[in-house]
Amino acid sequence: MRLNGAQALIKSLELEGVEIIFGYPGGAILPVYDPIIDSSIRHILVRHEQGAGHMAEGYAHATGRPGVCMVTSGPAATNVVTALADAMLDSVPMVCITGQVAFAAIGTDAFQECDTTGITRSITKHNILVTKASDIPMAVKEAFHIATTGRPGPVLIDVPKNIVDAGNPDAYFEFEYPTEVDLPGYKPEIEPDQVQIAEAIKLMLEAERPVLYVGGGVLKARGSAALVELAELTAIPVVTTLMARGAFPDSHELCLGMPGMHGNYTAITAIQRSDLLIAMGSRFDDRVTGRVKDFAPDAKVIHVDIDPAEHGKVRVPEVPIAADSRLAMEAMIAELKANGAPAAFKDRSAWRQQISGWQEKYPLTYEQSTDGELLKPQYVIEQLSALNPPDTIVASGVGQHQMFGSQYWKFDHPYTWINSGGLGTMGFSIPAAIGAKAGMPDRTVWAIDGDGCFQMTAQELITAAVDKIPVKIALLNNSFLGMVQQWQDMFYEGRRSEVQMSYDLPDYVKWSEAMGCASRRVEDPNEVEAAIEWANSINDRPVVLEFRCVDSERVFPMVAAGGSNDEVYVDPSQQSTLDAEREAAK
Repeated sequence: MRLNGAQALIKSLELEGVEIIFGYPGGAILPVYDPIIDSSIRHILVRHEQGAGHMAEGYAHATGRPGVCMVTSGPAATNVVTALADAMLDSVPMVCITGQVAFAAIGTDAFQECDTTGITRSITKHNILVTKASDIPMAVKEAFHIATTGRPGPVLIDVPKNIVDAGNPDAYFEFEYPTEVDLPGYKPEIEPDQVQIAEAIKLMLEAERPVLYVGGGVLKARGSAALVELAELTAIPVVTTLMARGAFPDSHELCLGMPGMHGNYTAITAIQRSDLLIAMGSRFDDRVTGRVKDFAPDAKVIHVDIDPAEHGKVRVPEVPIAADSRLAMEAMIAELKANGAPAAFKDRSAWRQQISGWQEKYPLTYEQSTDGELLKPQYVIEQLSALNPPDTIVASGVGQHQMFGSQYWKFDHPYTWINSGGLGTMGFSIPAAIGAKAGMPDRTVWAIDGDGCFQMTAQELITAAVDKIPVKIALLNNSFLGMVQQWQDMFYEGRRSEVQMSYDLPDYVKWSEAMGCASRRVEDPNEVEAAIEWANSINDRPVVLEFRCVDSERVFPMVAAGGSNDEVYVDPSQQSTLDAEREAAK
């Protein structure tokens, strides 16, 4: 059939199974918006292009399918840059389509022109400037293939206006969608090498203090079931990074929780004292390792990651395995059984007892609000977790509320925790939650946000209200940029610079209602449960609950930036006990 470039682009997206495009029209991309009218694809009109990118990310996190966003040229393309960088660092499969000025005008500083492919080269897995209408189908086919294979990531297609313009005779061609791609040099390896698997099993059989250090790659590989089987077969305790929360059930007896800068003491210390780290889809991020030379000093390392560039980047592994995490775990399970597991393992009862002792002595803890005091954010999140279905999807902003969310929400299902890990993008949660709810309309979706984050992207609640996407927002308002304040108090002698906001400006309830949301303010701990139940009873529009929280709460445990994990701070109620133990050990 004979189509123009705009029709071909939309048809190609349909053939890739795209259900939703998150986007915002404008001059250069306008021709592509015309065939959307007749398409099966749902278009969700955002209020800012950054929101389109984060919605595509939230959709991808929740569904496992690539998210798609589409914006115009120039400032629209630069507005989506943050979301592309976020997706790149967190390995999120995403296809972003940007309009571009007519090909003949490129390089002339035309209206709303920018070098989109140049700007985004370092923050996309691949990008391409399409120069002919007939190249559009293959560009789309390659984009989805690259975004979803190997280590997932964002791919950008930049489309000059002239090749999608229905008024241009050169924009027409005989459309045929390709069935395969030919990308010399792009051949991601997903099958594990059996020799390396055998070497890994030998180390696992010899280890006395092993830990499974699980990252987001396990979720990307749809490997949660294999992880549970591997952990139960080996009885090896599991830590789940910020990007892997939910990959292993928090309720499982082998789950130690989150390691890293704000992980729990047991997870942090188990890694430090381990003699074998089985890093599964994790990348030894600085927020996990602390000071690298002091990280897990006695541990040998098995590093499974689909991206071979991650091997040796931070820590040189004894056994590097470049493979899909799920396939690697399945191979390990088969090899372990062939080697007599679980009977073949060394006695690790002392290791289990030590871990149990840490869990008993240094659990996550906080003091509940006293009479007349505002809410504790930890309590709010505990109540949200308890009063929502166990498969509720939770999207988080960035800051203290993100860390409290990871610590105090109980995750027993994969693909229920959506957050900005690598880039740490404030304003991520509201659009990400909208994208997740659009992709999973039958699931309950909550966003946990702070007042700083909320003010960056709250306008997307208008999108949710207009498009009937009933997300629920828990706004933890402490009138401060809480994490920045915490650092200033701890490391800048309490000298607070530009961190105080306001409880009352804006009026979050009125603002939310003006955007089409139902909204309430909650200040008393006795009102929290009823407010959450009220929010959950509303499913015809978004809901915003403003929880007025104390401004003095701190996230503990904490490892100072650049410090050693052995110097972790715990809650003040536990710190003297830990200090005494450290002094006695000298």
